[in-house]
Amino acid sequence: MTHRDSDTQAMTEVRVRGWRVGLAGWLAMGIAVFLLAVAYWAAFEELLFRWETIQEYSHGYFIPLIALFLAWQKKNELAELPFAGSGWGLVLLVLGVLLYALGTLSTIFVVVHYSLLVVLTGLVLTLLGWRGLGLLWPALLVLVFMIPLPNFIYQQLSGKLQLISSEIGVVIIRALGMSVYLEGNIIDLGAMKLQVVEACNGLRYLFPLMSFGFLAAYFFHAPLWQRLLVFFSTIPITVLMNSFRIAVTGVLVENYGTEHAEGFLHDFEGWVIFMACVAILLAEMWLLNRFFSKERRPFREVFGIDFPERLPKPAETRVRRLPATFLASVAVLAVAAALSVGLANRTEAIPARAEFVDFPVALGEWTGRRETLDLDVLAELEPTDYVIADFQTPSGEWVDFYSAYYESQRAQASAHSPRSCIPGGGWLIADLSERELPGVSVNGQPLVVNRVEIAKGDFRQVVYYWFQQRGRVMTNEYLVKWYLLWDAVTRRRTDGAMVRLTTQVRPGEAPEKADERLAAFAREVVPRLEAFVPN
Repeated sequence: MTHRDSDTQAMTEVRVRGWRVGLAGWLAMGIAVFLLAVAYWAAFEELLFRWETIQEYSHGYFIPLIALFLAWQKKNELAELPFAGSGWGLVLLVLGVLLYALGTLSTIFVVVHYSLLVVLTGLVLTLLGWRGLGLLWPALLVLVFMIPLPNFIYQQLSGKLQLISSEIGVVIIRALGMSVYLEGNIIDLGAMKLQVVEACNGLRYLFPLMSFGFLAAYFFHAPLWQRLLVFFSTIPITVLMNSFRIAVTGVLVENYGTEHAEGFLHDFEGWVIFMACVAILLAEMWLLNRFFSKERRPFREVFGIDFPERLPKPAETRVRRLPATFLASVAVLAVAAALSVGLANRTEAIPARAEFVDFPVALGEWTGRRETLDLDVLAELEPTDYVIADFQTPSGEWVDFYSAYYESQRAQASAHSPRSCIPGGGWLIADLSERELPGVSVNGQPLVVNRVEIAKGDFRQVVYYWFQQRGRVMTNEYLVKWYLLWDAVTRRRTDGAMVRLTTQVRPGEAPEKADERLAAFAREVVPRLEAFVPN
């Protein structure tokens, strides 16, 4: 051994200190883990249910394991770190518990899930301080990818991705020399039509690929701009490859039959496309290292997973005492656990109402004919009750009436905005505005509706829709979600309905005539809704 090697070893032995935690410390940390499990048990069950039943989130099982691995990577640095809690951790912890209480009272689990991340961050700060958080932030941040999106955001994102993927897929099909026509998310191949359903929106690729992209960017030893590029490039990669999959499916259906649009081959194509997305991401990092790196190190050096080495035996051992901030955090967790036990039996108030099966089909001069929704549409919307009917006057004026009522909107089932599904049917939104209907009110409020003028070829329609929920009339989807949370806490109610009126703009007819027709029908139907949509 050289003199230099001896000096290096001596410096290492001085630097490395052996820390141990006393029995009381381990007991306090064990109590904290137990209280955390008690408080979030229902939230954990909800997460497992989502991972199991929704394919877009099936990768969630792996995220906690990845987080543990990222924390384990820092075990040497953590072993040398004294317990130096920060008071800011208590602030975050209290904020997280308040979010937890709000989510628990409203039974809106997405709020509870995000509160868990805030609480975990607060616990790290109360125990290890800012240095500890600086080491563990990747392990905490990756947990974001295990939490499902709020349902209304998922709906909007799904609809937009369906349309984008359909449009790009049609471009690819045409580039291959095939004649094809697109109406919304319906690809017309001539002899047959191929519908790009919600399952083909690409989200089941996007969510796992973004998780992988985060890890790839984290392990990529490159400038920050390159790492950000790697992560955010997962979005266009997913969209383009999903569009390519749709195009391939269209070509196979056109040449070999509809069996290639479903079943094993369809699912197998999905796995191939996902692996192709991963390969493209890795190729992107190789290119960045090859052409934009000054050092041009081998790819295995700039992208690789580091494993912690075994530390040398410490020269001294010191006891790490739990900081007062962490002991205070245990008390805060005890409050959260008590809340979870106390609110476990809290039930939602369900108001009495008439069933839509009894909704009248004669409204003044309007006579209606009931319709039914397809089973796949019902499975997607999941209303507690609904009514859909075509109403006509003796003079032939026509209005389509639809209302969906939800007894509880605390989980996945909630009122869908027509703006999310109108484009999927091939309709283009030509105009969108708000309009107050004179002489029409709900619970003493003037009725303000969303007015949507849509077009498909030479056909035009005018759509009125609004959200009628717990005595309020709203047109803004985000305001709907806010009052959903507020009423869940203050009134124990999350029921509500979406109401939609549609009429065709006849050839040569001004859109104002369609507006008059819808307003006249609204004056007849709105007063009848009170019995079916309780205030």
